[in-house]
Amino acid sequence: ARMYRTGDLGRYLPDGNIEYLGRNDDQVKIRGFRIELGEIEARLARHEAVKEAVILAREDVPGDKRLVAYFTRPSPGQAVDVGLLRGYLQAQLPEYMVPAAYVSLDALPLTPNGKLDRKALPVPDSEAFATHRYEAPVGEVEIKLASLWAELLKIERVGRHDHFFELGGHSLLAVTLIERMRKEGMEADVRVLFGQPTLALVAAAVGQVQRIEVPATKIPTLARQRRI
Repeated sequence: ARMYRTGDLGRYLPDGNIEYLGRNDDQVKIRGFRIELGEIEARLARHEAVKEAVILAREDVPGDKRLVAYFTRPSPGQAVDVGLLRGYLQAQLPEYMVPAAYVSLDALPLTPNGKLDRKALPVPDSEAFATHRYEAPVGEVEIKLASLWAELLKIERVGRHDHFFELGGHSLLAVTLIERMRKEGMEADVRVLFGQPTLALVAAAVGQVQRIEVPATKIPTLARQRRI
C-alpha cells in the first residue's frame, strides 16, 4: 500500500500506543506554521556580515516557542547590528519565519565527533534582540507599559522607542498584552499595536479606542415570520 511519509519519528509502546520522538529533518511548527529551519539558515548565511548560521526553535519559557538565529562573523572583531540582520530577513521571508533573537558567536559549538552541538547553543540575552538607543519611558502610562512589555517578552528593560515585534513579540503575545493593558485600566485597540508598535506610540494611543455599537440583529424575528 502507498504510505505518506510525514517526517515524524515515533515508536510503538507495549500498550499499542505510539510515542512521538521528534522529526527526521529540521522542520518545526510554531504558532500553527510549519517552518523549514534550513531555508532560514541559507538566507541568513548569504548576508555579508555572516559566515555561518544556525537557526534553532527554543522554548525557554513553557508555551513560548521562538526562533533564534546563531551566527559567526567573517572577522571575529567585526560588530554586527542585529536590527540589520532582522530587516534583511524580513525583506525575504514571511514574518513567522523571521527569528526573534540573533546571537553572535566566535565559533559554533561542536561535539567530539565534530558535529554541531545544538544543545550547547546559549540562551539569548537582551542584546540578542533588536533594540533602539535606549531612552527611558516618560510618564505613568509609558512606565506601566514598559513593565508589561518586559514581563511578557522576558527582557530586562524596554525603552520608549523599542519595537514590540523586534523585541520578540508576535500576534498571540500582542493579544495577551492588550488584555493585560485593559486589566491595568489602559484601554487600547490591538490594531494600534500592529500599526504603531513602539512603546511611545502605543502609550500615546491609550484611551483613544472608539467602541463600535453593533445593532441588534433581526435574523431571529425574520426566521419566526418565515416559519409562520
